[in-house]
This record gives sequence, C-alpha cells and structure tokens, in this order.
Amino acid sequence: MAPRTTTQQQPGPHPADSHDLIRVHGARENNLKDVSIELPKRRLTVFTGVSGSGKSSLVFSTIAAESQRLINETYSAFVQGFMPSQARPDVDVLDGLTTAIIVDQQRMGSDPRSTVGTATDANAMLRILFSRLGDPHIGPPGAFAFNVPSVTASGAITVERGNKKAVKATFSRTGGMCQRCEGRGNVSDIDLSQLYDDSKSISEGAFTIPGWKSDSWWTVRVYAESGFLDPNKPIATFTKKEMQDFLYKEPTKVKVEGSTLTFEGLIPKIQKSFLSKDRESMQPHIREFVDRAVTFATCPECDGTRLTEAARSSKIAKISIADACAMEIRDLAEWVRALDEPSVAPLLEALQQTLDSFVEIGLGYLALDRPSGTLSGGEAQRVKMIRHLGSSLTDVTYVFDEPTIGLHPHDIQRMNDLLLRLRDKGNTVLVVEHKPEAIAIADHIVDLGPGAGTAGGTVCFEGTLDGLRASGTVTGRHLDDRAALKDEVRKPTGALEIRGATSHNLQDVDVDIPLGVLTVITGVAGSGKSSLVHGSIPAGENVISVDQSPIKGSRRSNPATYTGLLEPIRKAFAKANGVKPALFSANSEGACPTCNGAGVIFTDLGVMAGVSSPCEDCEGKRFQPSVLDYHLGGRDISEVLAMSVTEAEEFFGSGEAAIPAAHKILTRLVDVGLGYLSLGQPLTTLSGGERQRLKLATHMADKGGIYVLDEPTTGLHLADVEQLLGLLDRLVDSGKSVIVIEHHQAVMAHADWIIDLGPGAGHDGGRIVFEGTPADLVAARSTLTGEHLAEYVGE
Repeated sequence: MAPRTTTQQQPGPHPADSHDLIRVHGARENNLKDVSIELPKRRLTVFTGVSGSGKSSLVFSTIAAESQRLINETYSAFVQGFMPSQARPDVDVLDGLTTAIIVDQQRMGSDPRSTVGTATDANAMLRILFSRLGDPHIGPPGAFAFNVPSVTASGAITVERGNKKAVKATFSRTGGMCQRCEGRGNVSDIDLSQLYDDSKSISEGAFTIPGWKSDSWWTVRVYAESGFLDPNKPIATFTKKEMQDFLYKEPTKVKVEGSTLTFEGLIPKIQKSFLSKDRESMQPHIREFVDRAVTFATCPECDGTRLTEAARSSKIAKISIADACAMEIRDLAEWVRALDEPSVAPLLEALQQTLDSFVEIGLGYLALDRPSGTLSGGEAQRVKMIRHLGSSLTDVTYVFDEPTIGLHPHDIQRMNDLLLRLRDKGNTVLVVEHKPEAIAIADHIVDLGPGAGTAGGTVCFEGTLDGLRASGTVTGRHLDDRAALKDEVRKPTGALEIRGATSHNLQDVDVDIPLGVLTVITGVAGSGKSSLVHGSIPAGENVISVDQSPIKGSRRSNPATYTGLLEPIRKAFAKANGVKPALFSANSEGACPTCNGAGVIFTDLGVMAGVSSPCEDCEGKRFQPSVLDYHLGGRDISEVLAMSVTEAEEFFGSGEAAIPAAHKILTRLVDVGLGYLSLGQPLTTLSGGERQRLKLATHMADKGGIYVLDEPTTGLHLADVEQLLGLLDRLVDSGKSVIVIEHHQAVMAHADWIIDLGPGAGHDGGRIVFEGTPADLVAARSTLTGEHLAEYVGE
C-alpha cells in the first residue's frame, strides 16, 4: 500500500506584518484641508510643494507631533509634569505610527557657553579622558569643564542623626572655568561715555541708555533718591567714593517713595540687563546701543580657551584639552585613533565613533570649541544628526526638514547616502525637501499644493519620480527647470575692496567684490563664505544684511505688526472715525477684555495638554465689539486683518481706503512672493522660507546701497526661485549692489560675477579659487562649483 502523503497548508502572512503603512485620515492642522494619505513604512518619502503649501503642517505638526505625544503619554503623570504638554493634532485617524525622531532646522541655543563639543557630548567624553590620562592629574572631569566654577567652603554643619551635633566641615570642588571671563572666552569692556553724559547731573537726565528716561522710577529714580549720590551734581564732579558707588556698588536695598527697591552699581546693572542676553534676540535699537557701548576682546588670562591654567597644564601626548577642542574635528579624530590605552578603551571607542560621524556627515572642518550659536541652519541640523548615525535602533521614523540646506551640490550626494543608509537599516524616513537631487532618491513622493496658504493644503500627487514629472503639478512642471547662463552680464560701477581677510579659516584673502551688479559667493560648506562676507564687509549704514537668524515673535505677532504695516492702518482708521489709534490694536486699548486680545481662551490642565477654544465674546476676532463698529472703506479692523496680502494691496491702493504708506509695504510683500499670507496670521505658524522672505521684504525699505543676502533660496520651491531671481534683478536695476551667499545653481547661473571659495572646507579652504563670470566658470570647469554648474546648465 502506497504511503499516505499529507500536504501541509502554507500559513498566511503573520498579523504583525500587516502594519506596513502610516495612515493619516482627515488632517486639518493649519491650512490642511481634510488630508488623507497612506505612507509606506521602511521607505524614504519626500514631501514637496511650494513654500506654505502645508508640508510642515502634515509632517511635523501632525505625524511627528502625535508620535511624540503618544510616547509622552506612556510616562507617569509625575514625569509628564516636567515635559512640555502637547495637544492632539487636528486629525481624525492616525494609525501605524512609530517612534519619531525629529531633526529640524531650529538654530542651536546661542548661549555664549554652548559649543559644538558641549552640544554633542564630545566634550563630556574628552573631559573624562583627560581626568583619567592627563598628566599632571588635576582632578575629576569637572576640573576640565569651562562651565563649572571652582568652589571652596568651610563652616559648621549640623548632622541630623541620633544626638544632633555641629561638626566642622570643609568642602571644595575643582572646576575648569576661567575666573576672569567666567567660561565665555572673551571679556567685555564698557565705554562709559556711551552710558551717560558726565557734564550733566542725574536729575538733568545724564543717562543715554535706551529706555532710561529721567522719570523712570525703577532705574533713574533709584540712583537719584538712594542717598548714596547727589542727584543735582554733575557726574564729572563726583568724589572717588560716589564714583565707586555709582559704578560698582553691590546690590543694596533702599527706600524710594515708600517702596523697597535695589540699588546696584551701573556696570553690574548693564552687564545683567544687556550683556547676559543673546545679541540676536535684542531689539534693533538695543543691539545698536550694545554694539556702540561694549567692546569684546579675547580673555587675556585663558587666551580665549575658557579654561583655568591648571586645566590647560594637564596633557595627553603633549596635547591639552584646550588644544584638542581647538583642532579641526577630522584632525582630532586621527589623534584619538592614535591613542592606545586599554584602561579607557570603551571611552576611546565611543569618542572615536562620535568624531568619525562628524567627518562622515561633512562637518570635519568644525572645531569642538566653535560656539553653537555661530553655526548655520544647515550645520546645526547636521550636528543634531550625529547622535543618530551610529544608532542600532530600527523601525524608527526619522523626520528631516530640508537636510540639504546650506550644502554645496558636491555635498548633497553625501547627505543622500546618509538618508538612504538610515532607510536601509529598516527605518521610515520622511523628508521635507525642494532640491531635485534630493527628490530623485525618494521611494515615494507626496506633492502638496496647488498653491500656498489657503490655496494649498491638499495632496496634488502621490507616487514615483517619473509619475511626478508627468503629473502636471507645479512641482512636476518645474522639476527639470534649468536657469540659463546670461548672454550679457552687467558692468560693475565700482568695487568693495577686502584686503588681508583672516577671520576663521580665511587665509589672508584679497578680493574686490564688484558693486552695482549681482555677485554670488559660493564654495563647499565650510570653505569660508560667511567668514568673508559677514566678517570682512564692514556693517556700515550703507550695508543691509539679511541673514538666516530666525524671526523672534509670539502668537500675538503677525506680518502686519512685524513689517510696521499696522501703524499707518491704525492711524487711518482713527482719523476716519475721530478716535484714538490705540483702539485698533488687539494688544492695547481695543483688546477684547475676556481673552485680552488673544482671540482664544487657554485652559491649563496641568499634566494634560492645555485646551484652547475661541473666545465666545469676540468670536476669535480679538477686539471689543465697540471697536468693530468703526469702519474704513466699508471694512472693520478684524476684516482687514483677515485679508490676504494681495487683497489688502488692492484695498489700500485706491479709493476711500487708499493709504500710500501701507500700500508700499504690501507691494514689497507681494514682490517677495508672500501675497497669499493673511495680515493677521501669527508669525509662529509661518514656515522657515516664509519668515526669511518676510525679513527680506522688511529690509527692502532700508536705505542702503549694498544688500548682503545669506542663502535667500532657503525653503523656496523651484517655482519660487524664479520669482526671487526677478526680485534680485529689480534690486540691481534700481541701483543697488546685491551680494548673495548661495549654493543654488539657478542663482549662480543668473549672477553677473561669481567668487568661488575653496578648494575644500576648514583649513583646506579659505582661499579664492575662482573669480569671474558664470560663463567663464563653466568653460574652465577648474573647481567643484564649475563642474556642477556646467552639469546643471547642460554644457
């Protein structure tokens, strides 16, 4: 009898393998219009679309925000109390999420004590290394930390155990902080003549400090009525004791008109109120005062290393920790690799891995002692990537915000390889991007649009690169756009001479930047472009610099307040209705009393996310009902703030509501491509590209002949770059000189003159490798930029 064969049924797919999609249904954050989309996991998905089309709203404010919120909810209520509470995004269904790691373009903290080394833990490992191997041995890791001061204390302490008794104790901690500069590396010297006029007395208004009016009781009155000084005596005639008290007295409580206030010497008061703040976050008039009154010089005691002499004296293989931090990271990596010490092998391995990641990501030209506030947006983003490169985690969602920003075409390939490597480890990679080279590597593309602001917020295309090309969407049509080289370039009207420039890595550079034309300064990341432009062009009255520093603004700030547009509008409303201008400000007298002009009521729920609901009294309009009875051209102030820039330009351009001052500002906003923004939209909801263009529109009103723009194509869609080139042309044709630091080949091709720095980054850069017209650069192909530009224009 033949043996019976049993056929075993093949098992179906495992249920765990069915979750291979991230599903989003009904997303309505910011300008998204009920977006529903399915994204493949363990693939690289690129989100594209014009600036303001809703990419960040979908990727960051919906998918990444919900993933982080769900992770936070796994902690106890006690732990959640210490974490920022996040509201659930406005979306119906979010399914299949994995842990999200966000690598955004937020600039790193610009605290003067924050450096590349402290921000990436490389310094922490170096400090342990020197505390174990340094000769002579000076103490624990804290002895090599420039953020840790040395402390000594002695006295009686009471020990609460059995019979309480007082015992004598001494305590000391060795820190590495230089005492003179307090770990900052530079010391400030204050010019007293900029603080007061010594020919006047305090009561005559001697102070020339912004905001210090002669009747301000919290500052000037404290000096006048403290009893330490004679307020009616000219400062020049103060006795030695009065001068000492006036400039340096320790904080002392004094009675002024029945109130107890603190009297403090002028120098420490200025240091606390002005010098402890980040310069970039100051208002323009305060920054101007600080630049005028304060001079910064390298600390003479530590020579800018921030460290004590003891910390600098301890060495490993003839190198101190200060020398190690000052080296370029690629050289430091070689030095660490040469150390052979089995007792600290795991530490050396971890340090080696971190330093190699810097080199691999294209930041080998940085040094660990570089202040983190001086990094560009692109550099800061890549520094944040470092801790994720060697990670063994898989099935994680990595979210990147334009990782190619600040990268030369030569460096983009390297970034692409990194993104693909993260994907190949089994991770989901979501990238918001505009560059065709980065879009080309995507497994899946999502194109949002069709327009920006209210005209965007829908998915126009989903699929592959070839599908996008054939789709007919704005991105599809512009994907293969190539700016042509000019047949004829403008002739310069003069030259800005730079001689012997040596800041950062510049190697005694002499160059003439032509004026009256569009000049592009280019070169690989770290070649010295910003050092040449920002460090060598004197910031005089004639130079207007639009850099990448972020706009500071709360949710009460909007394009109308930021650009100064609201001022003429409020005055026109007041004049037309015979009332005060302050009534037409939601931050002043016209504010709805229930929500204080915020338009929403916030309810803080402790460890849970706070809830915001529209104010019922003003229905989110932010103004008192009586204010909305006043009209200009048939519109009330809340209706004006709800208008788009394009609509407002028409409204204030003619007829009863014509306001020339407002119309001028609105025209500039349209010129930079922000016609779709509404006047009252909070600044906190604007994308990076929108903020930079808003800043550019504001500066276009400044009186100056030379414009210096730092990567104005940041965050711009291919279709918007064309509009930007038109704007740059208009600026040059109106008699201005435009100097642009840029990597975008379309801007290079459009230039009248190109200055190329290189040939490499860090100490391999800092030299001029080409000067001439774009056509000459393409013909010569003598530099990396020349090769990439020739390829771009199809020569």
